[in-house]
Amino acid sequence: MSKLKILIVGASIAGPTAAYFFAKAGATVTIIERFPHLRINGQNVDIRTSGVTVMRKIPGMEAAVRANTFDLDGLCLVRENGKPYGTIKTSGSPDQQSLLSEYEIFRGRLAAILYDFTKNNENIRYHFEEQVASIQQEDGIRAVKVTFLNGLQPAEYDLVVACDGATSRTRAIGFHCGVRDHIFPTNCWSAYFSTKQDLIHGSRLGHGFSSIPGRFMSVEYNSSGGNIVNMTMLHPQSAHNATAALREAIAQGDDSLKQYLVSRFYNHGWKTKEVLDELLKTDDLYASEVVQVKVPSLFNGRFALVGDAGYAPGFTGTGTTLALTGAYILAGEICRHKGDVKAGLASYENTMRPIINEMSKVPPFVPSILAPQTALALWLRNNLFALLAWSKLLEYVQRFFGSSGGKTSEYPLPDYHWEND
Repeated sequence: MSKLKILIVGASIAGPTAAYFFAKAGATVTIIERFPHLRINGQNVDIRTSGVTVMRKIPGMEAAVRANTFDLDGLCLVRENGKPYGTIKTSGSPDQQSLLSEYEIFRGRLAAILYDFTKNNENIRYHFEEQVASIQQEDGIRAVKVTFLNGLQPAEYDLVVACDGATSRTRAIGFHCGVRDHIFPTNCWSAYFSTKQDLIHGSRLGHGFSSIPGRFMSVEYNSSGGNIVNMTMLHPQSAHNATAALREAIAQGDDSLKQYLVSRFYNHGWKTKEVLDELLKTDDLYASEVVQVKVPSLFNGRFALVGDAGYAPGFTGTGTTLALTGAYILAGEICRHKGDVKAGLASYENTMRPIINEMSKVPPFVPSILAPQTALALWLRNNLFALLAWSKLLEYVQRFFGSSGGKTSEYPLPDYHWEND
């Protein structure tokens, strides 16, 4: 396999992970990223089950992740007056997690950790501010011909891997489809930013508040000072093209996006006025819609998809785990087949499909529980949650709703023998 040349598109979580294991298999890897530098903003993500297994296969990564996880004691849900009525905490075991993960970390920090583990590898080269312009494959021809938009010279690769997210431009090129083809909306979006002021007075418990229709806001401790805010909105499932206005605001820039968020949350209640004041001053706003990606195949010829580009799971909270797992399995299966890309891709598909199907299952009623649409539904949700917290049953119930995370032992992964070990 040592002669294989791999092109990876996307320098976030899936891309560097795949590069790390391809390099262990003896391949030379080029990673391109359309942004001029590594993106270090974004939402909090968590690592579960098979993702924990993959993390532990990269020496030093678990310690680096633990050093950068959220310093939180849990998340308490509060009423309009700020009084809590129930608290969600971690299980205390990384191998049997609940709704909150033991490895809760900002997406940007995790991306930076993986970048640091790969940037000095002699078999891996990064090129920022670059995109794929075209991908040409011919039947019976081993090489994939790739041209680029911003100066990188055309080149031939044995495999091209798209790791550039749910709205992957590279997927559209490699699969000859539209950017939004294979995307299944959930009618939900989330926005994240940091505040300068500490709105929860040093509490290590995050505070979460819901209002109708379908709005949720959390304010959490930030070790750098101030808070981290999440604003999520779930539109009714019957709504058509519900996230179009958000996408348009994102395309128009931060000022437009801020005004859109203010218009959706201005009468939310609780600490909303203070939060929106901070929103208008922030410089690290990030927002995206929550979607599922479902493709008929994870590869086309010598072009493959990893992570959200191929299987964004939506509400389940397993996107990061799937990205780590898919990157490991893709590199491992091609290594196991001695560099036979065709056979390795077929094995990648067969190995990943059951994992994708299981981790993409949304537990019943989760959307309506997370973000009720009516006053009655919100009242029922809040009081049921309060009852579960009072009765001490909440720990067991939240493990059920976190079951897509499950036990690490329920998702065993193959052990691969890498050429460069």
